[in-house]
Formats: sequence, C-alpha cells, structure tokens
Amino acid sequence: MPIKHFLLALAVVFVWGTNFVVIRWGLDGMPPFLYATLRFALSALPWMLFVPRPAVAWRVLALFGLFIGVGQFGLLYLAMRSSISPAMASLVVQLQVFFTIGLSMFLLREQVRRFQVVGLLLALTGLCVIALHLDATVTPIGLGLVLAAAMFWACGNLVAKSVGRVNMLHFVVWSSIFAVPPLLALSLWLEGPAAALAHTLQHASGLVWASVLWQALGNSLFGFGVWNWLLSRHPAATITPLALLVPVFGFAASAWSLGEAMPPWKLAACALVLAGLAVIVFWPKLTRPRPAMPSAL
Repeated sequence: MPIKHFLLALAVVFVWGTNFVVIRWGLDGMPPFLYATLRFALSALPWMLFVPRPAVAWRVLALFGLFIGVGQFGLLYLAMRSSISPAMASLVVQLQVFFTIGLSMFLLREQVRRFQVVGLLLALTGLCVIALHLDATVTPIGLGLVLAAAMFWACGNLVAKSVGRVNMLHFVVWSSIFAVPPLLALSLWLEGPAAALAHTLQHASGLVWASVLWQALGNSLFGFGVWNWLLSRHPAATITPLALLVPVFGFAASAWSLGEAMPPWKLAACALVLAGLAVIVFWPKLTRPRPAMPSAL
C-alpha cells in the first residue's frame, strides 16, 4: 500500500476514533434512530442533486445503505444510548476487522498472508489488554448490539469492495438515502409519536446539531468515501486491520475531553496495536527484493 493511501486510512480512523465522544454528545439530546435518520439524510441531501449516480446497480446501493445505515449505525447508536460506554463500543465494534477478513476468505477466496496474521495477533493482543482492564459499563444487550453492528459493517465492506473502482464519494452519497426510510420508520415506531420527535428537533442544542453534522460530513462522506475507495484498490486483509486504531484514538479522545487517566497498561495496549499495524503495513516494503546494483566494468 502506498504511503499516501496509508495516511488517508489513518485520517479516516482518527475521525472514526474521536467520533465516539461526539456520538455521546449527540445521543444526550436525541434518541438513537432519529439521530441516525438525520445523519444519513444529511449524507444524501442536498449532495445527490450535485453528484451523478455511480455506475452500479440500485440493488448494490440499497444493500450498502441498509448494512451501514441501519445495521451498523442504527444498532451502534441504540447500544450507546444506555447499554454500552463509548470506550467499550469503540473496542467491540472493531471485531468487524476479523469478520471482514473471515467473510473475504470464505466468499471471495482471498488469501491471508503470514505477516498479516502476525500483525492481527499483535493488534488483537492489544485489544485484549484493553478489554481486561476496562472499567466502562457494558450490558449483555449492549455487547450483543455492537457485535451485530460489527458484522453489518463487515458486510458493508464486502459490498463496497464488490463495486470495483467507482467514485466512492458518489457511492456513499447515493447509498445513504436508502438508510433513511427504515431508520425513520424505526424512530416513529420506537421513539415516536411524530409530535414528540418534532419537539426533540425544535429543542435540540447547538452541540447536538453539530454532532449530527459531523456524523454526516466527517464520518459518512469523508470517512466511508475514503475507506471504500481504499477497499476497492487493496485486499480487505490490508485495509480493514487499520481500523484497529479506532479504539486507540477513542481512548485518547476520552482522555482529552473527559480527563480519563492513561495508566501504563493503556500505553502498552496502544503500543501493541501500533506494532501490529506496523507489521501489516510495512513488512511487505521491508522484505521486498531490492533491485540489483549494476556491476562495475
């Protein structure tokens, strides 16, 4: 993977990692399915009026919108409302890495190389250190919802990979609209009536609206646009492990915004995750045969 592509992926996971604190701010003033509805509505409109529909089937756009919009974020927001802490959510949802690689091996017959397995094991060890020391509140329902969200994220990854080299920003914009009707229906069913939802919108704070906008612009358009562009150009086993940095950035954001302490075990866990990612990203470059020097006459 070229270094420019690696830096793009790093920017995405930074946005996604720090986003868990932003989600918490938004959910403090808005119910989860309404929050998700607004996020994906603003990811699609007004941008659909200005960008052409990508050259993929409507079915593919709909599948991606449903997997990511309803499956991943609908369930993630529902869990984070009261059943799991932002720190634990940022950790558990990263199981999408292993779900994606497993589905790629089973469905796409992709080969996983030995150095990628070593990198994944190192990163997984770091995540296990975090899990063993984490004191955040988590319920069985919250854990189950986030695990399901991780599986839907993996399914969305494979859909994005299947479309090949299309404009991924356009793909994210046009697929987002398919998440809006089911999310709105769930909001009216579980969080309604409509009058109560309208009252929530009228009295939402500026911080809540800023959080919604960040979900649409930072996470959907930039995050998934760039992420899917990278997935269309590299094997899933190369790209998806980079998402293991999300909990590292998530804990750092919590420490900065919430004053959370960073004891040695957290630093050790971060080092393990970074070591695993370094193996995956840089091992092929370090072991690539160097061109032979021309011999002197």
